[in-house]
Amino acid sequence: MTDAVIVRRCLAGDPGATRELVERFQKDVYGLCVRLLGHHQDAEDVTQEVFLRVFRSLGRWDATRPLRPWVLGIAVNRCRTCAGRRSRGPELADYLHEAPDRRPGDDSAELTHEIRAAVDGLRDDYRTVFVLFHERGQSYDEIAEVIGRPVGTVKTWLHRARLELLDHLRSRGLVAEEEAKEFKV
Repeated sequence: MTDAVIVRRCLAGDPGATRELVERFQKDVYGLCVRLLGHHQDAEDVTQEVFLRVFRSLGRWDATRPLRPWVLGIAVNRCRTCAGRRSRGPELADYLHEAPDRRPGDDSAELTHEIRAAVDGLRDDYRTVFVLFHERGQSYDEIAEVIGRPVGTVKTWLHRARLELLDHLRSRGLVAEEEAKEFKV
Protein backbone atom coordinates (compact mmCIF):
# COMPACT_ATOMS: atom_id res chain seq x y z
CA MET A 1 0.00 0.00 0.00
CA THR A 2 1.40 3.41 -0.95
CA ASP A 3 2.02 6.23 1.51
CA ALA A 4 -0.77 8.32 -0.04
CA VAL A 5 -3.30 5.51 0.33
CA ILE A 6 -2.35 4.92 3.98
CA VAL A 7 -2.63 8.64 4.73
CA ARG A 8 -6.03 8.90 3.02
CA ARG A 9 -7.29 5.91 4.99
CA CYS A 10 -5.89 7.36 8.26
CA LEU A 11 -7.60 10.67 7.58
CA ALA A 12 -10.84 8.75 6.98
CA GLY A 13 -10.50 7.20 10.45
CA ASP A 14 -9.49 3.67 9.41
CA PRO A 15 -7.84 2.05 12.47
CA GLY A 16 -6.13 -0.57 10.26
CA ALA A 17 -4.38 2.17 8.29
CA THR A 18 -3.36 3.90 11.51
CA ARG A 19 -1.82 0.67 12.78
CA GLU A 20 -0.09 0.07 9.44
CA LEU A 21 1.42 3.56 9.42
CA VAL A 22 2.79 3.09 12.95
CA GLU A 23 4.14 -0.38 12.14
CA ARG A 24 5.77 0.92 8.95
CA PHE A 25 7.74 3.68 10.70
CA GLN A 26 7.94 2.74 14.39
CA LYS A 27 11.25 0.88 14.20
CA ASP A 28 12.96 3.70 12.29
CA VAL A 29 11.54 6.42 14.55
CA TYR A 30 12.38 4.61 17.79
CA GLY A 31 15.88 3.66 16.58
CA LEU A 32 16.60 7.24 15.58
CA CYS A 33 15.28 8.57 18.90
CA VAL A 34 17.38 6.10 20.92
CA ARG A 35 20.47 7.05 18.99
CA LEU A 36 19.93 10.81 19.20
CA LEU A 37 18.80 10.84 22.83
CA GLY A 38 20.91 7.98 24.20
CA HIS A 39 18.17 6.90 26.59
CA HIS A 40 15.52 4.24 26.00
CA GLN A 41 12.85 5.76 28.24
CA ASP A 42 13.16 9.17 26.57
CA ALA A 43 13.16 7.50 23.15
CA GLU A 44 9.92 5.66 23.96
CA ASP A 45 8.28 8.88 25.14
CA VAL A 46 9.47 10.86 22.13
CA THR A 47 8.40 8.09 19.73
CA GLN A 48 4.88 8.35 21.11
CA GLU A 49 4.99 12.13 20.76
CA VAL A 50 6.19 11.76 17.16
CA PHE A 51 3.23 9.62 16.17
CA LEU A 52 0.82 11.94 17.94
CA ARG A 53 2.28 14.80 15.91
CA VAL A 54 2.19 12.75 12.72
CA PHE A 55 -1.50 11.96 13.12
CA ARG A 56 -2.37 15.55 14.05
CA SER A 57 -0.50 16.85 11.00
CA LEU A 58 -1.36 14.23 8.35
CA GLY A 59 -3.71 16.66 6.61
CA ARG A 60 -0.74 18.96 5.94
CA TRP A 61 1.52 16.26 4.47
CA ASP A 62 2.42 16.93 0.82
CA ALA A 63 1.40 13.78 -1.06
CA THR A 64 3.93 14.55 -3.81
CA ARG A 65 6.76 13.87 -1.37
CA PRO A 66 7.76 10.65 0.41
CA LEU A 67 6.27 10.11 3.84
CA ARG A 68 9.36 8.60 5.54
CA PRO A 69 11.52 11.78 5.49
CA TRP A 70 8.55 13.81 6.72
CA VAL A 71 8.01 11.43 9.66
CA LEU A 72 11.74 11.29 10.46
CA GLY A 73 11.90 15.09 10.30
CA ILE A 74 9.24 15.24 12.98
CA ALA A 75 11.29 12.73 15.01
CA VAL A 76 14.46 14.82 14.71
CA ASN A 77 12.59 17.94 15.83
CA ARG A 78 11.00 16.14 18.81
CA CYS A 79 14.44 14.80 19.81
CA ARG A 80 15.87 18.32 19.69
CA THR A 81 13.06 19.55 21.92
CA CYS A 82 13.55 16.69 24.37
CA ALA A 83 17.33 17.18 24.46
CA GLY A 84 16.81 20.90 25.08
CA ARG A 85 14.49 20.19 28.01
CA ARG A 86 16.96 17.68 29.42
CA SER A 87 19.90 20.07 29.17
CA ARG A 88 18.04 22.63 31.30
CA GLY A 89 17.69 20.26 34.23
CA PRO A 90 19.66 17.51 35.94
CA GLU A 91 19.36 13.88 34.85
CA LEU A 92 16.83 12.06 36.97
CA ALA A 93 18.44 9.64 39.43
CA ASP A 94 15.52 7.25 38.91
CA TYR A 95 17.03 6.17 35.60
CA LEU A 96 20.57 5.49 36.84
CA HIS A 97 19.85 1.77 37.29
CA GLU A 98 19.13 1.60 33.54
CA ALA A 99 22.59 2.87 32.60
CA PRO A 100 24.48 0.16 30.74
CA ASP A 101 27.73 -1.24 32.10
CA ARG A 102 30.36 0.57 30.02
CA ARG A 103 33.39 -1.45 31.11
CA PRO A 104 35.18 -2.78 28.03
CA GLY A 105 35.70 -6.52 27.90
CA ASP A 106 38.13 -6.40 24.99
CA ASP A 107 39.57 -3.92 22.50
CA SER A 108 36.53 -4.02 20.21
CA ALA A 109 34.25 -3.16 23.12
CA GLU A 110 36.52 -0.26 24.03
CA LEU A 111 36.57 0.96 20.44
CA THR A 112 32.79 0.67 20.20
CA HIS A 113 32.43 2.61 23.44
CA GLU A 114 34.79 5.35 22.24
CA ILE A 115 33.00 5.65 18.89
CA ARG A 116 29.64 5.96 20.66
CA ALA A 117 31.10 8.55 23.04
CA ALA A 118 32.55 10.49 20.10
CA VAL A 119 29.24 10.43 18.20
CA ASP A 120 27.35 11.42 21.34
CA GLY A 121 29.78 14.33 21.78
CA LEU A 122 29.13 15.77 18.32
CA ARG A 123 27.04 18.90 18.07
CA ASP A 124 23.39 18.05 17.46
CA ASP A 125 23.34 18.81 13.72
CA TYR A 126 26.44 16.73 13.01
CA ARG A 127 25.23 13.84 15.18
CA THR A 128 21.83 13.81 13.49
CA VAL A 129 23.35 13.66 10.01
CA PHE A 130 25.93 11.05 11.08
CA VAL A 131 23.30 8.78 12.66
CA LEU A 132 20.89 9.11 9.75
CA PHE A 133 23.63 8.27 7.23
CA HIS A 134 25.75 5.65 8.99
CA GLU A 135 23.28 3.99 11.32
CA ARG A 136 19.96 4.44 9.53
CA GLY A 137 21.27 4.12 5.95
CA GLN A 138 19.56 7.27 4.65
CA SER A 139 20.80 8.87 1.43
CA TYR A 140 22.05 12.47 1.27
CA ASP A 141 18.79 13.52 -0.39
CA GLU A 142 16.67 11.82 2.26
CA ILE A 143 18.67 13.40 5.07
CA ALA A 144 18.40 16.82 3.42
CA GLU A 145 14.64 16.43 3.32
CA VAL A 146 14.47 15.20 6.93
CA ILE A 147 16.48 18.10 8.36
CA GLY A 148 15.33 20.74 5.90
CA ARG A 149 18.80 21.67 4.65
CA PRO A 150 20.49 21.49 1.22
CA VAL A 151 22.37 18.32 0.24
CA GLY A 152 25.64 20.29 0.28
CA THR A 153 25.09 21.15 3.93
CA VAL A 154 24.40 17.48 4.71
CA LYS A 155 27.67 16.46 3.03
CA THR A 156 29.62 19.17 4.84
CA TRP A 157 28.18 18.29 8.24
CA LEU A 158 28.81 14.58 7.65
CA HIS A 159 32.41 15.27 6.65
CA ARG A 160 32.97 17.44 9.73
CA ALA A 161 31.36 14.82 11.96
CA ARG A 162 33.71 12.18 10.59
CA LEU A 163 36.72 14.42 11.16
CA GLU A 164 35.67 15.13 14.75
CA LEU A 165 35.14 11.42 15.32
CA LEU A 166 38.59 10.67 13.92
CA ASP A 167 40.17 13.37 16.09
CA HIS A 168 38.48 11.91 19.16
CA LEU A 169 39.74 8.40 18.38
CA ARG A 170 43.24 9.72 17.72
CA SER A 171 43.26 11.67 21.00
CA ARG A 172 42.29 8.46 22.83
CA GLY A 173 45.16 6.58 21.17
CA LEU A 174 42.87 4.30 19.16
CA VAL A 175 43.96 5.58 15.74
CA ALA A 176 47.58 6.27 14.85
CA GLU A 177 48.52 9.71 13.54
CA GLU A 178 49.54 8.20 10.18
CA GLU A 179 46.17 6.47 9.81
CA ALA A 180 44.34 9.68 10.67
CA LYS A 181 46.22 11.59 7.95
CA GLU A 182 45.05 9.09 5.32
CA PHE A 183 41.41 9.87 6.15
CA LYS A 184 41.82 13.64 6.18
CA VAL A 185 42.80 13.95 2.53
